[in-house]
Amino acid sequence: MNGSPPRARRIRALVLAVLLLACGATVYTLRAAERTSARVEASGAAPAFGLDGPRGRLFVRDTSTGRVARHDPAAAPDSRLLGGPVCDRFHAAGGAALCLQRRPGVPPRSYALVLDRRLREVRRIALPGIPNRARVSASGRMLSWTMFATGDSYATSAFSTRTSILDLRTGYLVKNMEQIPLSLDGRRYHAPDVNYWGVSFARDDNRFYATVATKGRTHLVEGDLRSWSARALRENVECPSLSPDDTRIAFKKKVSDDPKAPWRLYVLDLRTLREHPVAERRSVDDQAVWTDGATLAYGHEGAVWTVPADGTGAPRLLLSGATSPALPR
Repeated sequence: MNGSPPRARRIRALVLAVLLLACGATVYTLRAAERTSARVEASGAAPAFGLDGPRGRLFVRDTSTGRVARHDPAAAPDSRLLGGPVCDRFHAAGGAALCLQRRPGVPPRSYALVLDRRLREVRRIALPGIPNRARVSASGRMLSWTMFATGDSYATSAFSTRTSILDLRTGYLVKNMEQIPLSLDGRRYHAPDVNYWGVSFARDDNRFYATVATKGRTHLVEGDLRSWSARALRENVECPSLSPDDTRIAFKKKVSDDPKAPWRLYVLDLRTLREHPVAERRSVDDQAVWTDGATLAYGHEGAVWTVPADGTGAPRLLLSGATSPALPR
């Protein structure tokens, strides 16, 4: 006989059609999954990863991947959950986060990424230079970042910085803090070499502290955003970090001309202007954060350490392979 009976041919055609539809559905599902995965990778945040949660959660930048990671206080020591975006510098507070990224290219590009509490990108700002410092105010309203415009180390004199402030409530961006009127020794000060870096905001989101450098010296300045002014308070204060009660500042102080070990961590009482070193004797090039009213966390040689703020005790390793510590709550 030539060919199969009509009934058999119809059955084979039906089976073939079902197989083709199944294959098409499988391909569609796989491609949809790939697109979803790509969107998650592009946004840099896993679905269940965010700033909400119990107090004590520490967020850091994982040095092996560059991604933001979370360490839960009840988890095993040195453990972390990866889920955030890739950042060179990171900070978070009050339901907002700031991620500074350095992207390769000719020339290389840098960005400030404003993130919500789920660490999803809500705004992107192109920046010149190399990411250096990032800070979010306790309320999550005010953001600040510092970029190296030239050079890449505070240990040399051949560097220039550009520090910006962003108000998330109004959307107003101060591209360069050098515009702010500065008073030094009680007089208005002008100089072409003025550099700002390391902003730390007070609880009122108006007052702030920062470092200003000029003529080879560094100064702690207190700024007022509403009056748009800043005044120098004290010499030899870098990368200030205001305590939760706004009464003390942790900072790095230059104690040596050795470019490999120039700094020590200190704490300054703003009411008396008395200072004392903490128990960390190694040179720390970081803007420390307060984990509470009594303890500082900071990055040193690719790890996050803690030390009591009152000068007692000893440094303690908190997380290896990590930088940019932040406690959003």
